[in-house]
Amino acid sequence: MKIAVVGATGLVGGEILEVLEERNLQFDELYLVASARSAGTKKIFKGKEYTIITLEDAVLLKPDFAIFSAGGSTSLEWAPKFAEVGTTVVDNSSAWRMSPDHKLIVPEINADQLTADDKIIANPNCSTIQMVVALAPLRERFGIKRIVVSTYQSVTGSGKAAVDQMMNERNGLVGEMCYPHRIDMNALPHIDVFQENGYTKEEMKMINETKKIFSDDTIAITTTTVRIPTMGGHSEAINVEFKEDFELAEVRQILGNTEGIILQDDPSKNLYPMPLTAHKKDEVFVGRLRRDEGQPNTLNMWVVADNLRKGAATNAVQIVEYLQKQMRSV
Repeated sequence: MKIAVVGATGLVGGEILEVLEERNLQFDELYLVASARSAGTKKIFKGKEYTIITLEDAVLLKPDFAIFSAGGSTSLEWAPKFAEVGTTVVDNSSAWRMSPDHKLIVPEINADQLTADDKIIANPNCSTIQMVVALAPLRERFGIKRIVVSTYQSVTGSGKAAVDQMMNERNGLVGEMCYPHRIDMNALPHIDVFQENGYTKEEMKMINETKKIFSDDTIAITTTTVRIPTMGGHSEAINVEFKEDFELAEVRQILGNTEGIILQDDPSKNLYPMPLTAHKKDEVFVGRLRRDEGQPNTLNMWVVADNLRKGAATNAVQIVEYLQKQMRSV
């Protein structure tokens, strides 16, 4: 089994390597792939030194799997080239997510859609992943009519340049600006570019991807995405209207018994999800569960996950794990 990590020198690429090591994914060969300017540099994985190679070289090596975290334009150009030589690509960019010809996968929800013919598989947006993981078991039980979500997203979602901007500002240094405004001691209701309808691209990603993952265009969804000066994970305030009424005790039981979700919901002990405690964790954390007293059948919840982990690297590696199991069972 040969695996390539494309974008291995970036924030998500580094996280993918950590997840591969922690989950002890089995492979015979590992190829670390990045841009031409990084080619030839060295990176350590599991105590072994690897040389960074180019995309051109990686295609010729015909890996079985390639996990891409190198941006949309790179994915659009190179994912088909890998697919042509038989590689299964799991792509972290937005390039293929809404393509009708490609699957958008969160393993806990819809991995059973995958077949051997799927050579380019899309990893959803980080904010979408944690929301649908938290909502999926409740949707199975009560059905979902409408979702109102506001996100509070870590600067790590914008990459190293954003982290550098925040830390420079925090330390009184002048440096390059990733955002149009100061981010430290601030909040920006502006993630990705604004669309003609007044929403940002990030907000529309959450709306459209959720419907695709759940295979349900009837769900009404509205979003506001906000960048805040934190690291470690994205947080979401979710107001969800179910088709049926619920009891909070059953909601807690469902969430507490769902693999991949950790319930942290004890306000009397100040226990609730936070980016600080979700950092470097693979699970989705859920808390602040309470009924919306102004509307029937409606629940408020607070959902936090490490955006570089379950929001990107972990989800991608879980897709590869699922496909490996399918291959072994054939």
